[in-house]
Amino acid sequence: MIDLARMYAPKLREGQLFSHTTAARLHGMPLPFHDQVSMTVHVTSVRGTRVRARGVVGHVIPDAVASFVEELPVVSPAQTWCHLAIALPPGYLVAVGDYVVSGRRLPGGARTPALCTMAELGFAVLQHGRRRGATALAWALPLLRSGVDSPRESMLRLAIIANGLPEPTVGLPVHVAGGLTLHPDLGYPDALVAIEYEGDEHRSDTKRWRRDLRRIALLEEAGWRVIRATDDDIADPTSLIRIIAAALRDRAETVVTRSRNPG
Repeated sequence: MIDLARMYAPKLREGQLFSHTTAARLHGMPLPFHDQVSMTVHVTSVRGTRVRARGVVGHVIPDAVASFVEELPVVSPAQTWCHLAIALPPGYLVAVGDYVVSGRRLPGGARTPALCTMAELGFAVLQHGRRRGATALAWALPLLRSGVDSPRESMLRLAIIANGLPEPTVGLPVHVAGGLTLHPDLGYPDALVAIEYEGDEHRSDTKRWRRDLRRIALLEEAGWRVIRATDDDIADPTSLIRIIAAALRDRAETVVTRSRNPG
């Protein structure tokens, strides 16, 4: 997408910015796969008329805020997220929003800077007003969480909430043997229940598979119950919800028993 944008960039006039899904790609937002192969460029004009050209979708947004990706003028991350509300399913809108306020996790646990803050997103939603997508934005904004590592983790969290379980904590720090601190994808710290999402790359990458096994062993050694989830559990969470609910009940009963019999 950045190469396509660079090819079109010399045609941009003053007050014109890349926007919508083009801006999202330039900002690195994880859109659904089908958009990755799109050869359409979205261009927003802050003033004047919309761009009309082959392969270009033109927009006019007088209050568009400019930012830059390398040398390319792009609508700001916060406003770009708002513009995606008319293009993405509600759950994926949350997943992209999670990325916007989370950044990417780096080896060793550090993260890249977030594209914007929750406050900036909130202001952008307020500025968006009652335009198309306003209902989806009002639903998605309170569900955004920072520290999320992938869209599938977001979808997993939403599936858990939608099925009546308490919302799990994202990326909570767990201190384990050897002075290490691990961050399970989702978890219930009071019950010591962790939920780890495992995509196909966890299975096909030998090093990652071995690292995952070691993570699980260390978490279990520290007293945590680890529940592993896949894409099948997101598509049909029935079994997963039952397993999580049972784990939470078992842990609650254990805590009560220990409190009654401290010796």
